[in-house]
Amino acid sequence: MFGLASPKKLRELGIVGMNKRNVKYIAQNNPRHLYPLVDDKLKTKELCRQHNLAMPKLLGVCKVQSNVNELEGFLADIPQFVIKPAKGSGGKGILVITGRDGEDFLKPSGAKVTLSEVKRHVSNTLSGLYSLGGKPDVAVIEDLVVFTDDFDGFSFEGVPDIRVIIYKGYPVMAMTRLSTHASDGKANLHQGAVGVGIDIATGHALNAVMNARPIEQHPDTGKALKELKVPLWQELLTLSVQGFDTTGLGYMGADIVLDKNLGPLLLELNARPGLAIQVANGRGLEPRLALAEEQSRLHPDRSAEERVRYSMEVIAPL
Repeated sequence: MFGLASPKKLRELGIVGMNKRNVKYIAQNNPRHLYPLVDDKLKTKELCRQHNLAMPKLLGVCKVQSNVNELEGFLADIPQFVIKPAKGSGGKGILVITGRDGEDFLKPSGAKVTLSEVKRHVSNTLSGLYSLGGKPDVAVIEDLVVFTDDFDGFSFEGVPDIRVIIYKGYPVMAMTRLSTHASDGKANLHQGAVGVGIDIATGHALNAVMNARPIEQHPDTGKALKELKVPLWQELLTLSVQGFDTTGLGYMGADIVLDKNLGPLLLELNARPGLAIQVANGRGLEPRLALAEEQSRLHPDRSAEERVRYSMEVIAPL
């Protein structure tokens, strides 16, 4: 962990700061005309469908306020689902429903949500309450992921996901985000989820943080976080790299979930992935980014599988 290290020490450790990320990696590698491909979840889904990339099933879309009144009939036979804003960010506006109790819906915590509250949530989403810049939005309704048993005890009241940073087509750093009671079942660090750095070479846990502080056990289950190993690791990394190949963004984050029956699913892509992943891993991105850049220049024709293998064997130890 980095603690109160000086700026000089952070540079020596290869830590990438916000300014450098924005100017060198995002601005120089992510053309702005490509942003809508990942900023709009509906466009991302359509793009991934065209390229046969596995994603959670799209159940429906609410585009106008009149659709809100159709929700009762539409959701009548759907016991589990997720509603999210197409243009939301930071996990805002995501409503996770895991079951029913009579006419009410149930959140991962067991808290009840009435149909009126679901309608109000969708109406607020359409009005832009959760969207980037507060602009009018649409509500995406997805099938709920049934996550693999390998995460039992590591996540609480929600589905964990794996964030992979991809640069020039190479996976350079990864972490899993584990939901907690505080995060309301959402795998979002800003809302109280746990971040666990994952070894690119093996899929094994490295370090864990919550609210930017090191922890060793899950706050709700007591599970030792260093015991975590992500299954289907190479397959997961390959899916994340294919997300890069699909969008053309040079610096990006791919969020993957592991469904018990379907395996790795691409949840969403991000053109501005955060830097907390460095804290979770206990190391800086800079040397890995430099090597990925060199390799992309020397070997521009490597396949996704070849790039993944290179990262696992050569980039991971940095």
